[in-house]
Amino acid sequence: MSVPSALPATSREWHLVARPQGWPVPADFALRETPVAAPAEGRILVRNLFMSVDPYMRGRMNDVKSYVPPFQLDKPMDGGAVGVVVASGDERFAVGDHVLHGLGWREYADVDAKHATKVDPSLAPLSSYLGVLGMPGLTAYAGLFEVASFKEGDTVFVSGAAGAVGSQVGQLARLKGAARVIGSAGSDEKVKWLVEELGFDAAFNYKNGPVRDQLRAAAPDGIDVYFDNVGGEHLEAAISSLKVHGRATICGMIAGYNDTEPTPGPRNMAMIIGKRLRLQGILVGDHAALQPQFVQEVAGWIASGELKYGETVVAGIDKGVDAFLGMLRGENTGKMVVSLGE
Repeated sequence: MSVPSALPATSREWHLVARPQGWPVPADFALRETPVAAPAEGRILVRNLFMSVDPYMRGRMNDVKSYVPPFQLDKPMDGGAVGVVVASGDERFAVGDHVLHGLGWREYADVDAKHATKVDPSLAPLSSYLGVLGMPGLTAYAGLFEVASFKEGDTVFVSGAAGAVGSQVGQLARLKGAARVIGSAGSDEKVKWLVEELGFDAAFNYKNGPVRDQLRAAAPDGIDVYFDNVGGEHLEAAISSLKVHGRATICGMIAGYNDTEPTPGPRNMAMIIGKRLRLQGILVGDHAALQPQFVQEVAGWIASGELKYGETVVAGIDKGVDAFLGMLRGENTGKMVVSLGE
């Protein structure tokens, strides 16, 4: 076993203490101290440097059966994190190695070594392994190329386009020869970033008018692909604008995550029949086989400067819930991450 001379006595971690009713509030969470011990055989102790907050985590706060188990009350929450190994009970990992793993929301994580992946901080900033080179990036890559069957010359519309997934979808489409890339976002500042920095052909602020009207103005000839991160009004508008044999990847529906009543479905679903549309959901875990190809291709685009990414970094474990709630409100540009210190 590889253990440094001194380990911290305690670690702070976020627990879910009440199931949110509608929008989560700070009182639904508690930051608690727990003891830190040397890892057992086959495990590693990681000091987390960055942790991820993501939209899917809101669904895990509800006590309902889903594709991932709900968070347990009065237990630490989890999610993506990158950190440095400070003690190792597994010969595959040494003290000082940097790793990606799934036990975020805490300062120190006792991780099963089978569920940790080494990452190289010399290839890319560590936080990027939670975003552009991580789960959101692979979601964008698989959702556009495999699920939506993107092909050169397609016109692509992305909702939530200034978020971690959406901002990458639009750029991937552009890099692969889209005829036109359109995005929607929740502020004029984000719209400007999409067009001027990321190379979207058009973008609009969905708060400035009906999505259907703004999308028609941006894509008067219709769209071939819709990448949905929002649902609701956006999905209805996209169904109206999709061409015959159009494809939609349904990645998220953040517009309804905090609703206390069932979200009404699009009122124009009959169009799916006449247009022969394909709407397909995506879970990134189904596309793990694409990981090597994804990392190789996207890392090359990042190195060349052809693909840009944004991050909104909030400092301190104590700000973890604030960062999560801010992400739900759309306060982030690009990936929202929490820095836990170098």
